[in-house]
Amino acid sequence: MEHPAPTISGMPELGPGTIRQTVAGVLSRWAHRLHATNEPPDISEAELRTLIAVNTGTGHVREVMVPRTEVLFLDAGLTVAEAVTQVRTTRHSRFPVIDGDQDDVLGFVHVRDLTLLPAVDPCLRLRELTREVKRLPASKRVLAALSEMRREGHHLAVVMDEYGGTAGIVTLEDLIEELVGEIHDEYDAPPSPDESAEVDGRLNLADLAERTGLVLPSGPYETVAGFVMARLGRLPKSGDEVRHDGWHLHVRTVEGRRVARVSVIHPRQP
Repeated sequence: MEHPAPTISGMPELGPGTIRQTVAGVLSRWAHRLHATNEPPDISEAELRTLIAVNTGTGHVREVMVPRTEVLFLDAGLTVAEAVTQVRTTRHSRFPVIDGDQDDVLGFVHVRDLTLLPAVDPCLRLRELTREVKRLPASKRVLAALSEMRREGHHLAVVMDEYGGTAGIVTLEDLIEELVGEIHDEYDAPPSPDESAEVDGRLNLADLAERTGLVLPSGPYETVAGFVMARLGRLPKSGDEVRHDGWHLHVRTVEGRRVARVSVIHPRQP
């Protein structure tokens, strides 16, 4: 029996096998670029259309952003020398620049602006180096955000909450990785419920259920970390464990005040 292939306007119909091979090639190139250069890959129009053809992109930006509590903001009044000291130990390459308040983001600077430009005056203020930054509403769909950022040439965006404040930041890499993780079709075999999984604490509840089979109750939280915190009634620490319907959620690592990694163990496992 021939299964129908996903299609998109303006894109020729492809068989499921051809689509999978095409997507695999795209993701392989993206992954190589990400790991080799720590920079998000360029995305061609054809690649984006292929991704759209196999992915609905129904998640929201707020589900994949880095929350403001985990963002290194640099004040516009800092000198280049002072900023270099602050960013030296981070793995990020782009940093939002603020005017004294995290809700007042002026733009961003790239680490190259601070360290690689020839003859950078170490006493120069960041305000003089700040680049324009993209802004996205937290409610925007992931795929729409990716398409918009690619079209406009942005690699970083400030995510705004419904009150106009800064909710966090999102990178092109964050959006790509979210979509890559969702690529599947209805003929894929579901994950085995007998397997344990280790997930990011920021994973939303719908994706957790799809990935592991564990359905958590709704509440004043959207993520695995939020559920764990609500169940504990305090800030989690490494080694904490909560249970639900026989499942074990074990906090593996904590970064700052955030649950970074959680092991999800099926009740049938020892």
